[in-house]
Amino acid sequence: MSMVLDGIRVVELSEALAGPYCAMLLGDLGADVIKVERNVGGDQSRSWGPPFVGTESAYYLATNRNKRSLTLNYDHPLGKEILQRLLATADVFICNQPSLRSLQKRGIDPQTLRALHPRLIYCGISGYGLTGPNAERPGYDILAQAEAGVMSFTGEPDSGPIRFPIAIADMTTGMYSAMGILGALFARERNGHGDFLDMALFDSQLTWLANIGSNYLNAGVSPARWGNAHPSIVPYQLFRGNDGRHFVVGVGTQEQWLRLVSLLEVAELGTDPRFENNPARIKNRDHLIPVLQHRFDAEPSSRWLALLKQADIPAAAIQTVGEALSDEQTKARGLVVEIEHPTLKLARSIANPIRFAERPITYRLPPPLLGEHTRELLQQLGYSDETSETAMRDACLAKPVHP
Repeated sequence: MSMVLDGIRVVELSEALAGPYCAMLLGDLGADVIKVERNVGGDQSRSWGPPFVGTESAYYLATNRNKRSLTLNYDHPLGKEILQRLLATADVFICNQPSLRSLQKRGIDPQTLRALHPRLIYCGISGYGLTGPNAERPGYDILAQAEAGVMSFTGEPDSGPIRFPIAIADMTTGMYSAMGILGALFARERNGHGDFLDMALFDSQLTWLANIGSNYLNAGVSPARWGNAHPSIVPYQLFRGNDGRHFVVGVGTQEQWLRLVSLLEVAELGTDPRFENNPARIKNRDHLIPVLQHRFDAEPSSRWLALLKQADIPAAAIQTVGEALSDEQTKARGLVVEIEHPTLKLARSIANPIRFAERPITYRLPPPLLGEHTRELLQQLGYSDETSETAMRDACLAKPVHP
């Protein structure tokens, strides 16, 4: 069965998370992704641990399936030649080197490559993009979370700013980059030429402001810290049962609110002017939430979750990572992927959430060992056995940096 991106070759010259995540998403859709890695150490995320699984970091395993690895010293003359020959076969080039001067020195800057290969789609990923006062400044996820305003309203009301523990700026940039690349591929089918995407962690993280940004832009309202509560919906937050286990309840409609007060046997709250509608509940949340929590103190969380489900009131347990990954819904949706690995037996990762009826996602290749496909790719690029041996020795020999 053909896949969405059959016949598309992606050359990924990126490390860490944003670029590799973007490339993995394209690989999941069927693209032939060639991961070009430094021949000493490779992708820096290979050393980001513990935990390590054998010689591989669990971090690296998360974002590098459906790829082949080519190790290359692209500052070596032969390495430069190999990279240029590889790029001549590419539809998409993903690069996360922030310095335009460094790219120009190696002949892999957008202007040079687009002139050589007019159909190439070039996706540059950096912290701040190639324009503006912060252009070429080093970018990291925590910096984007801080400067895009997201950290200013995270955490409990009486706490300091909290970094979201997942690298949301990197992952969001990876997703937007994949989306942009798909759009550019579609446009190329109509106009015959490629494009340049100047993607930035800061830009992508700023989109997380969403309704919060709209509140400020249109009403001049800055957000406060609400912790696990919601600034615009009440009740929509964390509660606990008498067993101490927490769960969340999200009451998004007036009908759900009336069902909740009936379930909790406090129907009088439904007609109390302080709580009769959502704006009133927001204004008086400090009076309402303790009353609701007092009622939840009467039963264990599992009992409440069963009753809330029966009453069709949105609620969920706070699951651990292990519980989430072994949840029956996770199993039913096939959200944990297992791929045979040459040294680990199995490499496990989170599945791609995109679901096609006719061209499903496939998981063909495990995260590659450092330089695992170098010789194979050199031969596919037309190098003779003798030249391949020279290249392997002088420009491609992988030298892992073991944890």
